[in-house]
Amino acid sequence: MKYLSKVVAAALFGVVLAGCTGAPMKSAHYDSNQYTVVGHSEASATGLLLFGIIPIRQNSRFVRAQDAAIKAKGGDALINTQVQENWFWAWVLTGYTTTISGDVVKLKTAQ
Repeated sequence: MKYLSKVVAAALFGVVLAGCTGAPMKSAHYDSNQYTVVGHSEASATGLLLFGIIPIRQNSRFVRAQDAAIKAKGGDALINTQVQENWFWAWVLTGYTTTISGDVVKLKTAQ
């Protein structure tokens, strides 16, 4: 029985720890001869924190906003990136909205 409780505790710890990870937002540097500017774009993504401890789409909001901004113009990357964050609060949750804006570029060669 002790072994089973240790396994359950370790699995629960792993699930909690996995919920606290996120992907970093990547912003590469390019020389001006490597791309063509498609246009300016902006996109937002929101994540929630339920009861102050349970993340709901919280950790991926930066990457989701960046991908949406790039996809809106059909480009490959975002340069001159600006990040803005706003938050709101309700009784049981806190929401964080991240807005990413910048110039969308189409790369001339595969990077």
